[in-house]
Amino acid sequence: MAFLPKHSSRVVPGVFLLAGLGLFMGAWMMKPAPPTSPNVVLFFMDDMGYGDLSVTGALAYTTPNLDKMAAEGTRFTNFLSAQAVCSASRAALLTGCYPNRLGISGALGPNSPVGLNPDEETLADLLKEKGYATGIFGKWHLGDKKEFLPLQQGFDDYYGVPYSHDMWPLHPNQAQAHYPPLRWIDGNEPGPEIRNLDDAGQITRTITDRAISFIRKHRKKPFFLYVPHPLPHVPLAASGQFKGRSARGIFGDVLTELDWSVGQVLAEIKKQGLDENTLVLFISDNGPWLNYGDHAGSTGGFREGKGTSFEGGQRVPFLVRWPGMVPAGRVSNKLLTALDILPTVAKLCGARLPKKRIDGVDWTALLKGDNTVTPREKFYYYYRKNSLEAVRQGEWKLVFAHPGRTYEGFLPGKDGKPGPSTESHQFPMALYDLRRDPGERYDVQEQHPDVVAELEKVAEEARADLGDDIQKKTGANVREAGHADQ
Repeated sequence: MAFLPKHSSRVVPGVFLLAGLGLFMGAWMMKPAPPTSPNVVLFFMDDMGYGDLSVTGALAYTTPNLDKMAAEGTRFTNFLSAQAVCSASRAALLTGCYPNRLGISGALGPNSPVGLNPDEETLADLLKEKGYATGIFGKWHLGDKKEFLPLQQGFDDYYGVPYSHDMWPLHPNQAQAHYPPLRWIDGNEPGPEIRNLDDAGQITRTITDRAISFIRKHRKKPFFLYVPHPLPHVPLAASGQFKGRSARGIFGDVLTELDWSVGQVLAEIKKQGLDENTLVLFISDNGPWLNYGDHAGSTGGFREGKGTSFEGGQRVPFLVRWPGMVPAGRVSNKLLTALDILPTVAKLCGARLPKKRIDGVDWTALLKGDNTVTPREKFYYYYRKNSLEAVRQGEWKLVFAHPGRTYEGFLPGKDGKPGPSTESHQFPMALYDLRRDPGERYDVQEQHPDVVAELEKVAEEARADLGDDIQKKTGANVREAGHADQ
């Protein structure tokens, strides 16, 4: 082909095709790299079951904002709480450690002399070191003494309740009516009292307003916003705007308002132009408190509920949204746990890991869409103070003989009052293949003695590391919880 004169007006399609291709390739090659300091918003629900979202099967109410979040991001169907109880699950989420490694167990009560040791490094500590603004609005439950409160654990701002909001004088169990008045905590100082269910009905709205104010205040710098909602833990309460909205009664009203809360925060992120630079995670601390009946949620068909090491207690909803970084509309069944949040978020934000040993694994590649990786293979199901009740490897779960809570065989409660359950049911040893039996109903240990032997080795690793009260074994790598000055 002859060269064209300098001022020729002749059209040569091939030249324009090549030029267009060059522009396209240049634009592709100049695609912005992932931000090294994304904002992070972490929602942590209380006692929300796997089946409590309409996208996971809830009936008689809808959760459109959470369903949209799932459609715009990834829904993980095989995500486990670190332990099926309040304080322990929160300690694990913020530190990346099994809670029993930290000496934290159960649900800490008012004036507890024990709390999360300030010597432990939380996700807030690590992100604050990187220049992040850090805020928590909601339920803390890792010690209500001043030395354990969020401002001493890496957070710049705190407004919330110090422990579960059923730990108050109006508890329907009169044996627990000795609880002190429940107050909001503002920073390190006590705030207004939550006197009744009308006051409790403002909890979700108050937390939402505080979270939005935090985003507006820190929109020009990276921030870590932790929103541990106290609901749908009992006692259930909703604001006037949401009372009576649901055919599921007050539980549906509460879920509708929580869904609204998430929608309000996501809308504010978009309004501030931060959508493509914000990682949003939505999790629950454990499964539903089933003996509260119509005031409890749904496990989605998994066995048992809160306070047990069966899947209904520990498998919870997990949604992740980050436009342009996390694949939209994806469902992943890879095993992940609350332990894994800290190392992954730290890596995405360019933060270091804690100096002390942690148990979480980095799943950044999976988060971004690489389904060929399997970040986590093993998990230890601990409960009570330090009892190893089960272990998992891949899709095999070996449950050890242990006493524990069961809701089965008991009529559930109604209208906010709990039905009976027992804490001393004797569960036998059993092997479950979660690929075909996620409900944990068919013991196949006789068919797979080789799998039992392999999982017994996993259990011995756990016992050597963390101990096991059932076998009266002490772990080599357990640290001290924080102890308040007397």
